[in-house]
Amino acid sequence: MTLKLCTVVAGLVLLAPVASYAATEANFSARTTSDLVDLCTAAPDNAIGTAALNFCEGFAQGAVLVEMQNQAAFRGPKLFCMPNPPPSRNDAVSEFVAWARSSPDRLAQSSTDGLFRFLSERYPCPPSR
Repeated sequence: MTLKLCTVVAGLVLLAPVASYAATEANFSARTTSDLVDLCTAAPDNAIGTAALNFCEGFAQGAVLVEMQNQAAFRGPKLFCMPNPPPSRNDAVSEFVAWARSSPDRLAQSSTDGLFRFLSERYPCPPSR
């Protein structure tokens, strides 16, 4: 294989988990992780696709901010600990999509359960002392 072909193949493999899909109005209920993944991977080539991507980012950012406020207010164990600096929104969403698609049982969870399970696995808190 030539270097150029290897580069193209590697690029396609890296992009596969975040390939664009058509979101539907039903996905906006965001009941399941699958709904959220469909919104997060929508093709921004029409109004519903653009709205889906905006919904995905707003839903995820809102859920994370609310949970971080809860964690700050209550001194119990934290679900996740974001690194400093935190990942970019695009990187985090891409990782979430790949994580969710890697196991079908994850797609059936509620959208918030799936999102927080991903965050707790990807950004675990250090052990308490």
